[in-house]
Amino acid sequence: QVQLVESGGGLVQAGGSLRVSCAASAPTFNVMGWFRQAPGKEREFVARITWISGVTNYADSVKGRFTISRDSAKNTVYLQMNSLKPEDTAVYYCAVSTKYGSSWRGDFNSWGQGTQVTVSS
Repeated sequence: QVQLVESGGGLVQAGGSLRVSCAASAPTFNVMGWFRQAPGKEREFVARITWISGVTNYADSVKGRFTISRDSAKNTVYLQMNSLKPEDTAVYYCAVSTKYGSSWRGDFNSWGQGTQVTVSS
């Protein structure tokens, strides 16, 4: 099972930017995604990228503000978060899937430990 390690979370003021990263131990997947979970809420989809093609997909709540990208040579995916809002506060998780075209968390079978992103107002 692939191991995923996130980094780059932190505290930022509203309107600011952060970049989180996720390094995979091996490229044994087709899709890498980011999810987030705020206290008392379900884990929700944020963005995903198809590893070979680079095709991306975003949740409506982050579209135009967040950008997912990858460095295939490093087996690493990034999530650049701009114009952050307090409602973006959550633990951000990366995950991988062998299933194309799905944003459902149940289709992602390996998860990182999560990194906290806090946006102050």
